[in-house]
Amino acid sequence: MAVETQERAELANELLEQIGQTVGQKAQASTVFGDAVEREGVTVIPVAKARFGFGGGGGRGKRGEAEQGAGGGGGGGAVVSPIGYIELHEGSAEFKRITTPRDLLALVVAGSLAAIAAKRMLA
Repeated sequence: MAVETQERAELANELLEQIGQTVGQKAQASTVFGDAVEREGVTVIPVAKARFGFGGGGGRGKRGEAEQGAGGGGGGGAVVSPIGYIELHEGSAEFKRITTPRDLLALVVAGSLAAIAAKRMLA
């Protein structure tokens, strides 16, 4: 029974590794935004943040004396978000961040929390 459990664990690990490699290869900035673009001596390279995760499980159930069988399942997903681009021009490189209203909101909230904390410390 222990050998069978170990074999199942090895198969599950191998499957998860293969899925991770496949998703990792697909979760790239070029997959979503295309390849680098060059025009009039300026090259623009898209930069993105890729996140992915997986989960799975399985088991065998018993109810009373009767064996209920085995089952399992799993799933995964990936999210790729733009964060900016690298501009190559005349031998220099510069990262330019893409800002969104959400970034501004996070800055305002952080500033407000810092002001409240400072006010409490001084009181």
